[in-house]
Amino acid sequence: MAVETTSLAGKRVLVTGGTTGIGRATVALLVEQGARVVTFGRHQPELEDALAHAREVNPDADIHGLTADVSTRDDLARVFAAVDDHLGGLDILINSAGLAVGGAQDEADEDWRLAAETNFIGYIACAREAILRMKAAGAGHLVFVGSISAEFMGAGTSVYAATKAGIETYAKTLRKEVMDFHIKVTLVEPGSVGADMQEKSPEEQREAIARNEMLYAEDLADTIGFALTRSVRTDVSVLRVEPLLERS
Repeated sequence: MAVETTSLAGKRVLVTGGTTGIGRATVALLVEQGARVVTFGRHQPELEDALAHAREVNPDADIHGLTADVSTRDDLARVFAAVDDHLGGLDILINSAGLAVGGAQDEADEDWRLAAETNFIGYIACAREAILRMKAAGAGHLVFVGSISAEFMGAGTSVYAATKAGIETYAKTLRKEVMDFHIKVTLVEPGSVGADMQEKSPEEQREAIARNEMLYAEDLADTIGFALTRSVRTDVSVLRVEPLLERS
């Protein structure tokens, strides 16, 4: 019996934090498979780089980008106005915008608050807006990029770990609230991944990847693509993905 899968061609997708790391790699995978994408990040140079990369992957990519901050109500209103204008609805949300942060006692007040609002409140706010549109469409898929930090709880990561633990609980609970609307929820919890937020330098990250101690962002994009392309009846609810030699 042939395995039934779901095509991403023509799917209307919003990727938060799609200008760097896992988000950037996921945008490229989506446009490669023919999805229509809106994405955003906080900085124009990274946005332009991500859009150029997506168009290298697919010169005919249907993609629109803007600069916005997921932690602010006004910016999110602009993001979802762009979704409505450019996509006319929403089939998939990839929640991947995030900021690295340590303990509140070690960070400036505005820094840990911004990280908490980005990593937790921003995810919920985007999911809320996405669900309204998915209910109207009759189906949808929400993907939350979390972290194994939610369970490992390493010293020096208390605020970050708390936001990811909150998202883990939120995603698992939300799934029960929206399944009757044919909306899937997938939580992806990566281990160490090469990204701008890493404390390691790019060279140190490359060396860690070569030692199988860290993943490429593209490894996580591939994981997200797997979850999105399962059969209509299949919801991959939780995926934990670690490098072979995870040291956390």
